[in-house]
Amino acid sequence: MSANSLALHPLSAYVQPWLTSGTPDLLRLNALARESGLVTGGGAPLCFVEPIGEPQGYEERAYLAGEIATRPGNRHDLFNALVWLAFPSTKAVLNRRHFAALTAARREGRPERGALRDALTQFDECGVVVAGSSPDLWQGLSAHRWREVFVERRGELLRSTRFIVFGHASHDALAAPFVGLCGKALFLDVDTAWLELSETAALASLDRRMATLFDSGNFSPRDWQPLPLLGIPGATVDNESPDYYDDTRQFRPARTMRPGSSPGNR
Repeated sequence: MSANSLALHPLSAYVQPWLTSGTPDLLRLNALARESGLVTGGGAPLCFVEPIGEPQGYEERAYLAGEIATRPGNRHDLFNALVWLAFPSTKAVLNRRHFAALTAARREGRPERGALRDALTQFDECGVVVAGSSPDLWQGLSAHRWREVFVERRGELLRSTRFIVFGHASHDALAAPFVGLCGKALFLDVDTAWLELSETAALASLDRRMATLFDSGNFSPRDWQPLPLLGIPGATVDNESPDYYDDTRQFRPARTMRPGSSPGNR
């Protein structure tokens, strides 16, 4: 990947400060990590390193040695590194929870995966933070009332809500977006003061809140709401047309639940 080859999608624009001198290599990424005092879930100083053939998986190696496996020239891994720089506290907590769940499962003779690790992985890869001061708009998105929120209440949405893509796999996919690209969304209630913060201050505030949120408690993949990323205002010029939201390949109606079945998210 050349220094000028990383074209950012509008939803990835917040990582631009780390790309002002071109696409960073491992040396530059590590310099940035040292400058910010980044650590992984076990408290080890963070270092981006090339993958090596060893039995430890990504989460173990990160937790125990502080080493984040990062393939040179790989866009997916680069975005992972950039999200570490943008949300260091949240990424460290996710790493710690992964390692704790992994070691507990081994100790108890259970499968190393499970609902918690699956949920953490999904959010790490594809998570989207919907930070807004109008919870009813989030309720509309959760109910798949796409046209109501994205068309009829678009002005209110733009004033009250920010969409922050956290998942590095989603950033990778946004470099070449496709119909149906979907994120795993989490809502955080914010006030108007937060909406007026600078981007740097707003991201730092979200990092603290998400780190606290993920620090304890059980999570399941069903806790995340599906969110069509190309429906977010500004994600594509096509969604400026109301008819864009009639495409059920992306904007699927809410599933009708049979009597007695689970209502969905907790």
